This record gives sequence, structure tokens and C-alpha cells, in this order.
Amino acid sequence: MAQATRQSSLEGELKEDVEIKASAKKYYQMLAGRPNDIAKSTPDNVKGCTLRQGEFGKLGSVIVWNYVIDGEPKVMKQRIMAVDHEKNLLVFKVIDGDMMKDFKSFFISIHATPKLRGPGSVVSCHFKYERIDEKVAHPEKLLALIIKASRDMGEMLLSEV
Repeated sequence: MAQATRQSSLEGELKEDVEIKASAKKYYQMLAGRPNDIAKSTPDNVKGCTLRQGEFGKLGSVIVWNYVIDGEPKVMKQRIMAVDHEKNLLVFKVIDGDMMKDFKSFFISIHATPKLRGPGSVVSCHFKYERIDEKVAHPEKLLALIIKASRDMGEMLLSEV
């Protein structure tokens, strides 16, 4: 279940962890190095992505995502703000697209860690954001999409040889 914290009435954070059967390294390698495969693993949620600047998985790179929430197509342009290959961590700043109609700022951190016991890993997704006003809903639907996509990615990675 998503954990929410709010610093002020417009600032907020959401965090959720999900266990997947694939290794943390394989998950991270797909997310950072071959994000186009995410659309193959979860085609109902993610339609694709386009590299606009830099290289996939590299600091400063800009990626445009096409995704669907509640049957409605959405676009998100994000810049990679932090990369840690050892910790399987990526941090993105949303810089344009549908999200920026409702948010002054929006950061997404995705961190995959090996499970302490047994195979698989835990993927932590953390949002930090500021809404433009009180009428804007907290981004629980986007968090649910990323959690579902992470599960689907884990399943796809297990089927790969």
C-alpha cells in the first residue's frame, strides 16, 4: 500500500515497494538500458518511450514516455537526475508533459534491491512533488501504474534466457 506524507498542503511524497521475482540487477538493466522493452512487458500501461537527448541510463538524458491512465493516453518528459549502477537506482525529474499541468515539480526515484532471503528483489518507487493547487489529486494512479509495470517487467525478465 502506498505511504503518503505531506510537508505542506501542496507538497507531498508517495512511496510504495513491490516484490518481484526477477533480480534487482536485471530489473535495473531493463529500466536504465532498454526501457523500450517496458512497453513490451506491460503494453496496456506503457505504450513506449523515445530518447530525446543523451543515452538511456545516463545522467542528464531526456526521455519522453507515452503511457495510459484510466484509458487516457498521457505523455511525460523526464530528465535523469541521478544514476547509481551499484545501487540499481535512477532518479528522474519530470520536465514537461501532462504531469506538469498539475504539478510545479515532480521527482520519481526507482530503486531495486535484492531480497534478503530467497530469489527476487524489492522495487521501491518514491515520488516527491508539489501540486499547483489543492484541487489536484495526489498521484496515486501514476504510482499504481509504475508498480504494475514493475511486476510485469519482473515476469518478462523471468522468461528471458
